[in-house]
Amino acid sequence: MPRSYSSIGFVASDNPEAQDSRVRLEERYGGVDPKQASVIVALGGDGLMLQTLHRFMGRDKPIYGMHRGSVGFLMNDYCEDNLIERLAAAQRSIIHPLLMRAIDHNGDETTAHAINEVSLLRQTHQAAKLRISVDGKVRMEELTADGILVATPAGSTAYNLSANGPILPLNAPLLALTPLAPFRPRRWRGALLPNHARIAIEVLEPEKRPVAAVADGHEVRRAHRVEVRKDPSLQLVLLHDQGHSLDERILREQFGY
Repeated sequence: MPRSYSSIGFVASDNPEAQDSRVRLEERYGGVDPKQASVIVALGGDGLMLQTLHRFMGRDKPIYGMHRGSVGFLMNDYCEDNLIERLAAAQRSIIHPLLMRAIDHNGDETTAHAINEVSLLRQTHQAAKLRISVDGKVRMEELTADGILVATPAGSTAYNLSANGPILPLNAPLLALTPLAPFRPRRWRGALLPNHARIAIEVLEPEKRPVAAVADGHEVRRAHRVEVRKDPSLQLVLLHDQGHSLDERILREQFGY
């Protein structure tokens, strides 16, 4: 059923093309402060979309992206015509972010949300050594690798895919646990976990082999322990044109086009 939105807030990346588009669209359709808008139109690439999702997290604002950047997997095609009608007819994709809780070498705790993935990355030339637990049970005593990541279905086509992780359908109740350049166990390629799983990763030899924890760009250096779980209390709404939903885009990725 079509939806109507009473006001539109436009946000744009810093590149001139996106900024020019924002000015033209605001002149044509009007525009309000995004904080007061009933729907957000984001002009840029996937980086801008992730920034916008984080900026308005917890505010129940649907976000409709139009491609005015480099990578545009999360974006719709750019078109200045019929924007009101496109918004009304758009399909809704619901995303629940991950919640990362990281303890660093000083014992300080940091929490951050991730829409795509939480990753642990070695900070020096030496490989990281990690112990992996799921729901309180140790599942791997020691992984030697460049790192590891936990990806949502929405993020499974990003860093996770480049690390040879699986592509997950958007509505699959799963998380991808994917190693980064694993050395031992050599043949381990990761795991698919239920999205209610609580994942804990302990850094072994943290002084000799320091590791950074990253949640969508929010970085904690010299992490000692990282816990990751889905946060069901938050939902993010992405809007996509008919026939170009996030589900459809992920399915196309699985078949290589």
